[in-house]
Amino acid sequence: MQVKAVLLDMDGTLVDAFKPIITALNQTLKDFGLPQMSDEDVKRHTGRGECSMISLFGDEREAASKCFLEYHDQHLFEIKPMAGAETLLDWLTERGITSAIVTSKSQIRADKQIEYLGWSGKIDTVIGMLDGRKQKPDPHTIHLACNALRLPPADTIMVGDGTADMKAAKRAGSMPVGLAHSFSNDELLDAGATRCFDSLSEVQAWLTQQIN
Repeated sequence: MQVKAVLLDMDGTLVDAFKPIITALNQTLKDFGLPQMSDEDVKRHTGRGECSMISLFGDEREAASKCFLEYHDQHLFEIKPMAGAETLLDWLTERGITSAIVTSKSQIRADKQIEYLGWSGKIDTVIGMLDGRKQKPDPHTIHLACNALRLPPADTIMVGDGTADMKAAKRAGSMPVGLAHSFSNDELLDAGATRCFDSLSEVQAWLTQQIN
C-alpha cells in the first residue's frame, strides 16, 4: 500500500498517560465499594475500549464517570511521551506525511495534554471523544480522522496498543498495526492487526521501508 497518513492511538501508544487513569479509576472504585484493579488490568481494560464505565459501574456509571474525571483532572499532566514518540512525529513531519491522533479520551483533555507536551504543531488533527462520537472499537472516530485529512481509510495505517484500535481500524478499512505492550502479538493479530511491533522505533523503521 501507499501510506499517505498515519493514525495513532494516544494512551499507551504515543503517550504514557496511565498514571492519571490508574489513580482516578482505583479511587473511583474505592468510593463505590468495588475491588481495586492492578496497573496492568487497567491498561488492558482501557485497550479493549471498555472505559465507558458501563462494564464496571452499571447503573451508577454516570456518577462514577463524574468522580473519575474529577480525580483524573487532578493528575492531568502527570504524563510523558512513550519511547520513540517524538522521534516518530518529527520524522513524519519532515517527510510531509500527515498524521492524526485518534483517542477515546475526551477531546478537551486530549487537546490539553497534546499542548502540554508541545506537540500541537507536530500532528495534523486530533480526534477525541465528544457527544455523538462513538468509542473504539467502533470505527467512527477513524472515519472522522480520515475525513479531516481528506483521505480514504485505505491510504492510512492505524497504530495502536489495544485490541479496540485494531478492531476499529479493520472495520474502517485502515491498515491495523499493533504495538505489543499490554496485549500479546497473538491477541492483537486476532483483533485484526496485519503486523505487530514491540516499539515505535520498529514501527518507524518499517514505515521507512514502505515509504521509500
